[in-house]
Formats: sequence, C-alpha cells, structure tokens
Amino acid sequence: MTSKNRILFLLALFALGVAHADETFPIPTELQPDVAFWVNIFTRYSSDQGVLHDDRHLEIVYERIDFPAGLDRRARQRIVKKKREQLRNVLRSLASGKRDNLDANELKVLALWPPGVSNQTLSAATRRVRYQQGLEDRFQQGLIRAGRWRDYIEKEFLDLGVPIELAALPHVESSYNPHARSHVGASGIWQFTRSTGRRYMRIDHVLDERNDPFVATQAAGKLLAYNYSITRNWPMAITAYNHGLAGVRRAMRKHGDTAYADIIRNYNGRTFGFASRNFYVAFLAAKQVDQNVEQYFPDIVVDQPIDFANVTLQAYIPVIDLTNALGVTPAQLAIHNPALQATVWQGSKHLPKGFRIRLPSNLLDGPIADFMAKVPADRWQPKQLPDMFHTIARGDTLSEIARAYDTRVSTLVALNNLGSSHRIRAGQKLRLPAAGPAPGNQVKGSTQPAPIEPPIVASATSAVGESSAFDEFTSSIMAGDLVASLLGTIQTALLSDPSDYSIAPDTTIEVHPLETLGHYADWLGIRTQRLRDINGLAFRTPVVVGKRIRLELASVDAKTFEDRRIAYHAAQQDGFFRKNIITGVTQHVIRSGESIWILSLRKYDVPVWLFRQYNPELDLHNVRPGIVVHFPVLASGSRP
Repeated sequence: MTSKNRILFLLALFALGVAHADETFPIPTELQPDVAFWVNIFTRYSSDQGVLHDDRHLEIVYERIDFPAGLDRRARQRIVKKKREQLRNVLRSLASGKRDNLDANELKVLALWPPGVSNQTLSAATRRVRYQQGLEDRFQQGLIRAGRWRDYIEKEFLDLGVPIELAALPHVESSYNPHARSHVGASGIWQFTRSTGRRYMRIDHVLDERNDPFVATQAAGKLLAYNYSITRNWPMAITAYNHGLAGVRRAMRKHGDTAYADIIRNYNGRTFGFASRNFYVAFLAAKQVDQNVEQYFPDIVVDQPIDFANVTLQAYIPVIDLTNALGVTPAQLAIHNPALQATVWQGSKHLPKGFRIRLPSNLLDGPIADFMAKVPADRWQPKQLPDMFHTIARGDTLSEIARAYDTRVSTLVALNNLGSSHRIRAGQKLRLPAAGPAPGNQVKGSTQPAPIEPPIVASATSAVGESSAFDEFTSSIMAGDLVASLLGTIQTALLSDPSDYSIAPDTTIEVHPLETLGHYADWLGIRTQRLRDINGLAFRTPVVVGKRIRLELASVDAKTFEDRRIAYHAAQQDGFFRKNIITGVTQHVIRSGESIWILSLRKYDVPVWLFRQYNPELDLHNVRPGIVVHFPVLASGSRP
C-alpha cells in the first residue's frame, strides 16, 4: 500500500471511530478495517482503478492498479493476471523463509504484515490474492438515482418496522439501477431472484414486479423483516438477504447469535464465500457514505421524486388502446411501468386486470380518470389472451414451465418435437397447448392481435451493472451474481427458507414436511427397507417431522443427497408461490387443545412447511398453551 493509499485507508477507518457503538448495526473493532476498505472502494477508486488485496484481511492492500481509459475487459484481465502472479511469487519467496537481502517489492509486501509474520501465514496468503475494481463513479450515480425512491423507501420501511438505514442496501446490490439484471436471474434495484421474489410479488410472463422499484421495495421490506424475525439481529438478517437463512442459522449455531466478527472471519460454510462474508461490512460502508454524502461527494445533486398519476385497470386491455387514450407512447408507458413484460408490448398479452398504471402527472393535461374514460367500451376485455408460446429464460426447466402453464412435460415435448434428452436453450420459443398441435403453422381463426414493436428502454449500466461490488471483471454481470454462482441455482432458490437440509457429521438429518422414507431412499439410491433397518422403524411407520433419522451414504455422497433434497423442496415451493404470495404475518397465541396442523390447514390455510419457516425453532410436538406462533398471510399471486 502506498503512503497515499495508507492515509486514505486510515481516514476511512477514523470516520468509523464512533460508529461501532451503534446497537442496531454494530461494527465490532475487528471488522472496522473491512468497512474502511469498502468505504474506499465506494469513494476513492473509480471503475478505471482497482486494488490487489488479501481476501480475508482487507486491510492488506498490496497494490493499486490504474487502467488507461477505454481499455477493454480482456486487456484489463491480462494486466491483473500478470500483476497477481508477480505478487504471488513475492509471497512465495517470503513464505520460503527469506528475510535477508530483500528487493523493493519484497520489502513492500513484508511491511504490510505484522512483525514476525510466519511463513505459514504468508504461504496461505498466496492463495488469497484478489482484485477488486473501484466503484466510486458508479456509487455516485447510484446516490443520484436513489433520490427518485428514497422518500418512498423510508416511508415503507417505517410502516414495516424496518430501520430506514437499510435504504443503503441497494447501493451494494444494484447501485440503485432499476435495469440491473444478473445472469442467474436476479433483477431490479433489490436484486430479487425469481424464487425469492415470488414469495411477495407477481413474477411471470406478464408481470415481473421485481423490476418495479416501488413494488420491490415493499417486498424487500417484508423479506428483511422476516429475516430479522428469524435471526433477531440485523447483522445476520442482512447477511441472510445475501447468503440465505439456512446458512446463517448454521453459522449462528456454531459461533453464537451475535458473534458477528467470529462468523465473518471464521465461519467456513460450504457456500459462505467472499461475497457472503463481506455483505454486511459492505452494507455498513454504504451506510457510512449514504449518511455522509457531502463528505464523500460534495455538491452532488440527486434526482427528485416524480409526481405520479395512478389508476388501477378494471379489466384487460391491449396496450395500444390504452396509450392512444392516454396520449402517450408505449415507450413512455414502459419506462414508468417496468413490471410489464415483453409479452404485453408485443401484443401477445393484454395489460392485466388489476394492474396499477403509473404515469408522471406532467405527461397528462388533466386527471388520468378523464383520459381513461376515453377508452371505447368494446376495447376492454373480460379475459386475458391465451398463452401461445413461452420464450425460455436462463435457468428455466421443462418441469417449471409445465407447472407455470398447468400442463405436462410430455405435452410440451410432443408439441415441440423435443428429443429424448429434452434439451432446451435460453431464447428458444416453446409452443404451448393453446397454440394447437401443429408446430410451425399459424392457428386458424386466432384472434391474437398483430404484435406491436416493444418500446426501446435504455438499459444503462450502473455501478453494479458493469461491476458488482464483489466481482473482479464483469461488463454484464450484476450485483449478487457472484453469490448466485457460489450457491448454485438450486440453493439460490431457497435463500428465504431457514430449514436445514444438510447432513450432520453423524450422517443424520432433520425430517421436514413433505418428506418420506421413500424420498430419502430415492435420493440415496438405496432401498427404503434399508433405512427402516438402520433406524429401527417398523414397516409403514412414518417419519416424524422435526425428528432426526440416520442415512447410509453408500451409493451417493452427502452433497448429491443434499442437492437432490433441495431440488425437491425448491420445486414444491416454486409451485406454491406461483399461485400464492405472502402479504403479511399474523400472531396466534396457542390455546389449550389447539393443534398446529389444524390451525395451519384449516384456520389459516397455510401449509405446514411454510408455517415451520416462520417458526423454525418451534418443536411441533411440544406446543404448549400460551406460546406465540406466527402465520404468514397469503393472497393469490397468480392471475391470468
């Protein structure tokens, strides 16, 4: 670290000097250097700069790299690769025990470590050299954009009992870029994956409410409040937003509920990588900058909130008829209603009934209701257009598509002449049953309107649009992508599920709802009777939810079993949340004689597996009167 960079680091560290006493968002002394590192990344280094650093000890910054303006991604990669290897060679030399006759580079690197650093420590450091791109210019743009929604976010969070400081989280997730998209499917300023987003929003081929900052803010507030209800502290609730509740609960059980520094420094969960380890400290850094904007970005002028006119559609309507009545273009309608999917703009779907249209008041010469009255009565439609085709998105599977359209995989295979391997690819169009059985031919008598050209909506890359706070070089990968790549698509689908689907060191698992011995036998590749014998279970004796049973890992390893188990639950939950969304939470005080199963299924109409997610520490077989339990409030989330 140069003397100038050391001064910048110390200044950032000094700025945090009194913040560690914050009870809501504590900064343990051990983590202050990590927060200072991210403050500098957010405020001192532009996207044409970056640093090589140790990925566990962020105060160890080896070298700053400045790239010539306009240098392409590959050229930058080559420069970083060369400098990283040079640095590793220096560390290897020092790790061999060399301490005399050091050259300038060796002296510089050795000086960064504490006196008397061991060869073992330096050897381990050779595997931890990481490059982090600067985000100063992108963070500044995010601060400007945030002004459009900041008042709304703070109001929603206050209503939900969520600290308003969490409005800084999108700086880490997306740099407040509403067009931010991840290659694994995370979307919008809050970077919801489809599976997590479906718990609180409508996400399908007509509407994707993750892309609407207003709707997604409500969902983010509910998710953060839910995380807090499980973890009971904000550092772990925030980490769970990134890493998932199940992993965070395992870390808390191992290190302690409030052992934040110990968890971040020492927890070695299989998917707890650099991104998860740094998510909370990066948030703290973003909060520090967000609350002291003039200190870091003097004279910045933020965007102002837009004064919107709103109206809820009482029936279905083609988009062209609505834009004609309002006197706006499809592009103007699209930019302010980003939840609407391409199917609407292409004309294969009507604007949906119940959708809340939003337009800037200055685009209209009068009350929006007056313009809506101009729509001819015969243009309002009582039904949505039937689904003819599905454009495959990255991560789609035939089974998911079949569930979404209430059909069978075999039907899709037959309609689309798919081969025995059922291979599908992103961008491919699948024919659906409503389109008829003849691939390649237009359906005679179809009333589908001629498609209109979709509006061109600029997809400006943001701070995270080109480089996530946790990515080295990505010109198209958004925030959260590194996390998704670490977790894998299956585990990402269960980020909001606190259930532990892992196998314990003693080869036992906790039984969860929807599971049977037959499931376990299938996932293990053994006979069900073998599991009965291992666990001393009589024939037809069911497994008991919440209890533990022993497995035999003879045919598959632990990871394979866990992946199969998670895939099963992901499919079950995805199917449920395609039809239901969580709108709130209600408390219930258990009375004498009441049964959790009857309360869930009859009174609250909540499946037991979802009830357990809201009460993960509750022993279902030892529920006593007076205990307070929580039930999610559900509403239909699937509309035609």
